[in-house]
Amino acid sequence: MKKTIKKRLGLLLIFLTTFSSSWQIQTVQANSTTNSEIAQTTNFQQHFDSLGVNGSVLIYDLNRDTFYQHNPNRNSTAFSPASTFKIFNSLVALETDVIKDDVDVLTWDGIERGFNPSLMKVWNQDLNLRLAFKYSAVWFYQVLARRIGYERMQNFINQVQYGNQNIGTAESIDRFWLDAELQITPQEQINFLRRLYENNLPFQQRNIEIVKDIMIMEQTPNYTLRAKTGLTPKVGWYVGYLEQNDNVYFFATNLNVIAEKDIAARIEITRLSLQELGLL
Repeated sequence: MKKTIKKRLGLLLIFLTTFSSSWQIQTVQANSTTNSEIAQTTNFQQHFDSLGVNGSVLIYDLNRDTFYQHNPNRNSTAFSPASTFKIFNSLVALETDVIKDDVDVLTWDGIERGFNPSLMKVWNQDLNLRLAFKYSAVWFYQVLARRIGYERMQNFINQVQYGNQNIGTAESIDRFWLDAELQITPQEQINFLRRLYENNLPFQQRNIEIVKDIMIMEQTPNYTLRAKTGLTPKVGWYVGYLEQNDNVYFFATNLNVIAEKDIAARIEITRLSLQELGLL
């Protein structure tokens, strides 16, 4: 009889220990995403498998205060923001008046740039802010960063607490976001985008509205999608937010780029994940 009781107590202890450990894991995860609920019912892994890529996706449902994600460890790992930094760079450029508005033009210097023919065609011309954002023209934003200057850029980085807040030295002013010193996690991307949406950044409202407008990738009667891609030699980004059904869904997709097909997968995985939530 005593042996039976001890056995049952042992099984109960194992159950309680397991339950406690599970609860602690959930608490740690929630704390890492500002105490919001983390949903466990999605299967975003299937989209990565079907496209043959490795990475992560993080989606935040504003109304439900809930995160949906794949690969939580990667979602808390910092990477170079690459061209997703053009969102921030645009805000600072407008705020410091180094460019007046979205149609203010910078003259191309005549140097051929771009790593494929389509990019060379759209990059190598005079551009305004709207087109430079659309085409992700690196040279345009390097000019803006040099005009902003190291001290002003670092000041805004600190105010916003963007990523690791490291922009290197003054000599790095036109490349610190290009697979260099500045690093940001997918979670931090979401936090920054939410502050942008809520107008909770140290920039004039006019400048925030301009940047929100140039971020629009798709607009239908049912939804508006604002986003920006980013690409380093190893990692691809797609970040932004979707306004649909009187709600906002912020997203940050990050994946390894090994083959050319992986570049397109950034957007495709994001769309498939949003569709799994009944969106788009």
